[in-house]
Amino acid sequence: SGIHWRPGIIVTAEEALERDDGIEVMTADGKVHPATLAGRDPSTDIAVLRFQPDGASVAALGDPASLRAGNLVLAIGRHQRGTIAASGMVAVAGGAWHSRRGGTIDHLIRLDLRLAPSAEGGALVGTKGEVLGMAVTGPRRRALAIPRSTIDRVVDQLLAKGHIARGYLGAGLRPVAQPAGVLALSLDPEGPAVQAGLLVGDIITAWNGKPVSRVRQVMHLLTPESVGNSVELDLIRGGAAAKLSLTIGERPRR
Repeated sequence: SGIHWRPGIIVTAEEALERDDGIEVMTADGKVHPATLAGRDPSTDIAVLRFQPDGASVAALGDPASLRAGNLVLAIGRHQRGTIAASGMVAVAGGAWHSRRGGTIDHLIRLDLRLAPSAEGGALVGTKGEVLGMAVTGPRRRALAIPRSTIDRVVDQLLAKGHIARGYLGAGLRPVAQPAGVLALSLDPEGPAVQAGLLVGDIITAWNGKPVSRVRQVMHLLTPESVGNSVELDLIRGGAAAKLSLTIGERPRR
């Protein structure tokens, strides 16, 4: 399933898109169109396709920030025999959260409905018929929605670059308890950490003055927006306190 998000632009679930080429899109009128992959972002479960819309209408978009627990919604997708829909309600509506793959999702929208596998990547629709986001399957097979604001941000970046830039330190880290922080186990010889003077064995205890004690904390700070930013790191080096200024790089594409 997918959503005609902008003229000639389809949004679907990255996890459900099994190939990068030979893609075809069937619009609501039954016409089949060749499509090309503009880019994928596994961290937000968004893939973007381009196609020639031939007059196909685009989704009418709404504001997912208005959703509250208990609001009625529809998850609409498509399977081989036509449209498929599931009705339910918003179970949880909250603030921004991070996916297991490090993506920033602007709003938490957990759904109390059963999402069929073929409906993943389809539209989450509000009571006024407005598309509020994309229905996906999250951890423990729970139905979630990727909100419009996140989709818009990722679509813009994928159309511009074909990929999502990620912040990069160039350091292999692991947590330590005493002192609380993350230990540099290995370093990319060409990475930002080496260029800034970080050494194997250094313990990072704070990031711009805020304590860090888990590797996941650091990963969540390495957002697309962090690339090029300068950060101040508090360290323990050889038992003594030290500081280091580091400019975050862009994660190399493998």
